[in-house]
Amino acid sequence: MKDDKQFEKDSSAADSSADSVDEYLQSLGNEDAREQRYYSQEQPFSADEMTRLVNEERLNELLAQSDAFLNGLSDELRDFDE
Repeated sequence: MKDDKQFEKDSSAADSSADSVDEYLQSLGNEDAREQRYYSQEQPFSADEMTRLVNEERLNELLAQSDAFLNGLSDELRDFDE
């Protein structure tokens, strides 16, 4: 009896997953649906929310590190050509 309930639970979960996959595959050919799905995942943030969410000091550190990395990479590429 317990196995039957577990099977039903697993089966319904598998059905819902299969349904989701089927819907996704059917929508792949539909460009409008794909675009709608993409944009529905975006969340607009106000300037106040961005200010609250972004750690400006850490962001500046990361930007400086990335600039240093890219400069070093550019130097290495120049040396590689010679």
